[in-house]
Amino acid sequence: MPEPSPAPARPVDPEPAEAVTSHHGSPVAATPETAGLHFPAEWEPHERTLMGWPCRQTLWGDTLAQARHEYAAVANAIAAFEPVTMIANPGPDAAAARAALGGRIDVVALGIDDSWLRDSGPIYVIDAARRRRVALQWRFNAWGEKFPPWDLDATIARRIAAHLGDPVESVDVVLEGGAVLGDGAGLLLTTEQCLLAPNRNPHLSVTEIEATLCAQLGADRVVWLGEGQYEDRDTDGHVDMIAAVCPDRRVLLQTAPPGDPNHERGVDNLRRLAAAGLEAIPFPYLPRTTVAGESVAVSYLNFYVANGAVIVPVSGADSDPAACALIGDAFPGREVVAVEAAVIAYGGGGPHCITQQVPALALGSPA
Repeated sequence: MPEPSPAPARPVDPEPAEAVTSHHGSPVAATPETAGLHFPAEWEPHERTLMGWPCRQTLWGDTLAQARHEYAAVANAIAAFEPVTMIANPGPDAAAARAALGGRIDVVALGIDDSWLRDSGPIYVIDAARRRRVALQWRFNAWGEKFPPWDLDATIARRIAAHLGDPVESVDVVLEGGAVLGDGAGLLLTTEQCLLAPNRNPHLSVTEIEATLCAQLGADRVVWLGEGQYEDRDTDGHVDMIAAVCPDRRVLLQTAPPGDPNHERGVDNLRRLAAAGLEAIPFPYLPRTTVAGESVAVSYLNFYVANGAVIVPVSGADSDPAACALIGDAFPGREVVAVEAAVIAYGGGGPHCITQQVPALALGSPA
């Protein structure tokens, strides 16, 4: 995996640690188009799933063909439960995607720089009762300007929304979709390591970041974890590598035994959840494998919740069955579908990182 350019050192937190466990100050006003809308939980019904076809040769190197194979397997697994739209660069990439993907998957030729639609794609807010849905185009700067060029990815959310016929609003704040999780009822979960990094929004205070998140995503509370996964060097600690919010509002949280580089981070994040009044489900599994000569951590918690299913990354580790069972218990009534994803992890993520849900508006859609 190519090394990203180094980000500047993170500044000292502008507020005391206890002040960043909940929302402060008056929210920035939402636009008239987004007023009354909220960020739905991932387990709420989807109209479809968005994905992007792997294309950045400098990222994947000799693993590009296998990365495409694993992306296709994720897309085909999701397509058994809901429609999938795959975004691919026009020409040979779109043709390769069509050849690899099943019948419920539409391939749409739109220019992209990279294939992490969770982060660059539209984040939707909705009012299902009034059948309103708006796509948000947050500012995208390739995870702190680490991976140029990103010109196409900086506009892909707006172009996807136009293709789907959805209204779109721009938010002039850097935010990747993998940096925030929601429970659909006003709670947002993120990490200080990512959203307070100086390569994201150095001009904004904690209060201003919280206010913008709450206003634009229809939330009333932000809970801050500390650091993300130790091995996550690309995204500066995205929360979707270490946590997942469950339908009962408990939080699956990555933990690790003493001696593991993730142990102290897990202990601190457990403390933060408890202080915020949230119940955690400790998740002790984090297998490592070797891809292209590198040791790679494969985060089970970077799973994707589809209509009726949970798509879980595996790598052939002994812990795969126990990890899938624990995730299945946390999402009752959904089929757990394991997909090989070691090469996706080598690229920097998992099924959650490469997908973005489009929420359904029709009441009674399958959950």
